[in-house]
Amino acid sequence: MARVDVVMPKMGESVMEGTVLEWKKQVGDVVAPDETLLEISTDKVDSEVPAPSGGRLVEILVQEGDTVDVGTPIAVIETDVDAPVAAGGGAEGPDDEAAAPTEEVSEAAPTEAPAEQEVQPAEAVPTEAARGADELPTSEGMATSGSALGNRVEVVMPKMGESVMEGTVLSWAKAVGDEVEQDETLLEISTDKVDSEVPSPAAGVLVEILVPEGETVEVGTPIAVIASGAEAAAAPAPSAPAPAAEPAPRPAPGGDGAPHAAPVEAAAPVGAGEAGPIPRRSESGRFYSPLVRAIAEKEGLSLQELEDIRGSGAEGRVTKQDVFAYLEGRRARPAARPAPAPERPAAPPAGPQMPQALPRTPRPAPAAQAGGDRVEVVEMDRMRQLIAEHMRRSKDTSAHVTSFTEVDMTGIVRHRERHKDAFQQREGVKLTFTPYFVLAAIEPLRAHPWLNSSVEGTRILVKKDFHIGIAVAVGTKGLLVPVVRDAGQMNLTGLAHTVADLAERARTKQLLPDELQGGTFTITNVGSLGSLMGTPVINQPQVAILSPGAIVKRPVVVEDPEIGDVIAVRHMMYVSLSYDHRIIDGAMAASFLAAYRAQLEQITAESQLF
Repeated sequence: MARVDVVMPKMGESVMEGTVLEWKKQVGDVVAPDETLLEISTDKVDSEVPAPSGGRLVEILVQEGDTVDVGTPIAVIETDVDAPVAAGGGAEGPDDEAAAPTEEVSEAAPTEAPAEQEVQPAEAVPTEAARGADELPTSEGMATSGSALGNRVEVVMPKMGESVMEGTVLSWAKAVGDEVEQDETLLEISTDKVDSEVPSPAAGVLVEILVPEGETVEVGTPIAVIASGAEAAAAPAPSAPAPAAEPAPRPAPGGDGAPHAAPVEAAAPVGAGEAGPIPRRSESGRFYSPLVRAIAEKEGLSLQELEDIRGSGAEGRVTKQDVFAYLEGRRARPAARPAPAPERPAAPPAGPQMPQALPRTPRPAPAAQAGGDRVEVVEMDRMRQLIAEHMRRSKDTSAHVTSFTEVDMTGIVRHRERHKDAFQQREGVKLTFTPYFVLAAIEPLRAHPWLNSSVEGTRILVKKDFHIGIAVAVGTKGLLVPVVRDAGQMNLTGLAHTVADLAERARTKQLLPDELQGGTFTITNVGSLGSLMGTPVINQPQVAILSPGAIVKRPVVVEDPEIGDVIAVRHMMYVSLSYDHRIIDGAMAASFLAAYRAQLEQITAESQLF
């Protein structure tokens, strides 16, 4: 007889808590292994949690509607189904705690397989018409099936990483009626971390587009149908791709029809509208996550109130923090009082009076009108909006300070010049300066571990692995920061291959979202773009970012042990380090930069780094 704790499972790297939506079993019920025990909700998805073992449910520790951190015990299962259940929900018996030690059980949800290292084709799933009568879809069929039965194949929203549960269709590369080859780009999707091109899972004709551009759907949702054979011959003629779903602008509270330009919490009356079930997507096209809907329904918020909240999430989505902030503001506001009646004006003096026009407050002209035809209004694309939010949040979070040093790069320049041609012939990739910058950072980070950490409240989380982010410019659209994992275990050859692969896939939209997170320290090579130096913004939740500048020839004073000080032409480079002054002081930053400079300057043309 043993008692097994059921814990709140982790549903992805970025999910730290979950809400109990509904218990499918009650205290005293017998459960089988992997039988659905309860349903939980995160800010991305609703999921059923299976029982980690068979037995009898003897205790429920978290009630429906409660939100707890990942790893928190939420129930207890007694593996001996014959054990009587006490009135309080526990199993009766003589000193159960001493008689039977508690088993250690991992998370209740099955562990997901690690993400693939390259973008996979969209999942191919047989349509209902192609399935036999005895081949009904299972709960896993939409996510795991990779073969088609019959002549029609459903394309589903692919899973782009463990923590990504939904995606947005950005654009269709093919229209209904177009022929597609297997692995040919079918559409482009967007997640909250990266944009990716989705290849076709099969060859044939695109006969149906189920999700138009601009729509956001969960992973596994059918988004298109591809037909082959006789069904492809009967496909409709090519047509334009499905139009983007453009939600109509919501009128401002004043009723003038203008879209909202500021949060409406201050103007919205408390309790406006009728509370009730919140739809997943409103009539205006706005998406609400399962967690936001659960909080709104629990707090009695109406759909109208949710519509009036300005969202801080991707593409203006309302997050749980936005809802909590709105609720705090609503509680703080006094109840609305009727406006006092205006005082009756004094009687005008006798005699004819000139009519007086009521004063009008001038309305500011829109930017496009203020500048006339010489102003172009450009809406930020999704990548720029994400970068803007990330940079603003970083400045709000960390106390930024930047320190500088100067490095003599002559030895590294000579080493690269001597080996770059043979290296490219042997390895098939170019030998750039970035792998040198990553290699030289490892030992200084070992000696200064707080620079390889993050801050969580009043705790400093020091990371033992060195996952180095490298900033990659994606044309003129912005920057992506893919992560070189376990960089401390690679030599220059391994780093060159990894950096080249990540940079190429970043520019061609082939990165997985999981490859953009988990970094512990970032290097942004502003010198590759011609900048002499830079003061970069920290990549949260990290605490430091290193920025090598341009390598330029300059006359400098060189100390020669035989002839003394001489002026020589050397390859020089400035290096800057932006760091979080909450935990890193100037002395530590200066010590790190001195160690980094020594690592770079000790490399000569004869150094064995491969």
